[in-house]
Amino acid sequence: MNIRYVVELSRAERVELRALVSAGKAYARKIKRAQMLLAADLGVSDVRIAATLSTGTSTVYRTKRKFVEGGLGLALHDQPRPGSGRKLTGKEEATLVAVACSAPPLGRARWTLELLAGELVRLTDHQQLSRETVRRRLHEKDIKPWQKRMWCIPKIDGEYVARMEDVLDLYAETPATDHPVVCFDETPTQLIGEARIPIPPAPGKPARYDYEYRRNGTANVFVFLDAHRPWRHVKITQQRTVFDFADCMRDLVDTHYPTATKIRVVLDNLSIHTPGALYSAFPPEEARRVLRRLEFHYTPKHASWLNMVEIEIGVLVRQCLDRRIPNVATLRNETAAWTTQRNLAGERVRWLFDLTRARGKLGQSYPNTIPTVEHRAA
Repeated sequence: MNIRYVVELSRAERVELRALVSAGKAYARKIKRAQMLLAADLGVSDVRIAATLSTGTSTVYRTKRKFVEGGLGLALHDQPRPGSGRKLTGKEEATLVAVACSAPPLGRARWTLELLAGELVRLTDHQQLSRETVRRRLHEKDIKPWQKRMWCIPKIDGEYVARMEDVLDLYAETPATDHPVVCFDETPTQLIGEARIPIPPAPGKPARYDYEYRRNGTANVFVFLDAHRPWRHVKITQQRTVFDFADCMRDLVDTHYPTATKIRVVLDNLSIHTPGALYSAFPPEEARRVLRRLEFHYTPKHASWLNMVEIEIGVLVRQCLDRRIPNVATLRNETAAWTTQRNLAGERVRWLFDLTRARGKLGQSYPNTIPTVEHRAA
C-alpha cells in the first residue's frame, strides 16, 4: 500500500536545511534532498517537487519516508552499501608499490596494469587479480609507473650566476633605440602534406582529415624578439647551419636595426651561435663589420628558459604551427601573417623574473662568496 508521508520540519531543522542549501558546499545529492524536504514542508506535491528538481517522484517519496521513519540524518545521508572487502592486505599493497616502483621486466619499456597484476599473482597466494584492483590501489598511492617526466638539474656555479644576472640586467634596462636587446633562437618544424583533401566542418560535424599524411621534409624557424618593444620577426630556412645563423645576424644589423649603435643579442649555447660562424660564412671584412655592431649575451647552460624568445616560440607553435603545413612557401606565408598580427596588436612577453626574485629563489644555491682582502686579514 502506498503510504502518504507528511514532512513537518522543526524550526531548527528548517534553519539547518536552509544553511545547507545556501552554502552549496555539500554533495549535490545531499543538497537536492534538503530542497525536497523544504518543499515538502511547505506542502508542495511530490509531482511538482520532482519536476522542479529534475528527479523522479519515487526519489521524493523515498526521501520523505526516510525522514518520517528515521529523522533528518537518515534522509540526507546515504547508508553504507554492502560490498566485497579489499582483496589486497596491507603487506600485499606494499609489495605492489615496491614492484611498481622497480624496473620493468626484461623486454618491456614500462609496467602496465596487466603486468603488475600478473607479477602480484606470482608473488602472493592469489589465484588471479583484475587490472581494476591494481589500478585502484595505485590510484590511492598516487603511483603512475607508465608516466615519465624529463628533468635537468643545472650546476649553479659562478658562471651560471654571472650569465643569469647578465641577462636579467638586460631585461631590466630602460629601453634604448640605439642599444636594443634582441632575444634569438630557433625551432625545427616538420613539413606535412595531406594524403587526401580534408573535409571542412559543418553544423553538428567536426572537421575531418585522413590519418595518412605525406612527410615533405623539415624546415627551420628562426625567431627574433625585441625585449623592450612589441616586435618580433620570423625567418624560415631549409637548414640550421652557420651560414643561416650568419645571415640572420646580418639581417639584424642591416635590415631590422640599421641605425642602432650596438645590438645586444640574447641566445643560448648552440654550437653555431658564435662569432666564428660569421667568419665561416663571410669574408673577414664583412664578418668584422657585422660583429662590430653585435654584442652576444649567452644564457647559462641548461637554462634556455631565461631567453625570453622561448615564450614567444611557444606561442608561435600553439597559434600557428600546430597543424599540417605542406611546404616552405606555405610556412613562410603563415608565419609572416602571424608575425604581422602579433606586431600590429602590440603583443609583448610579460617578463616577471628579475634579479630580486632570482636571488630570492636561487640564493641558497649561489656559490659561496669569496672573502675580501679585509675579511681575510681580520
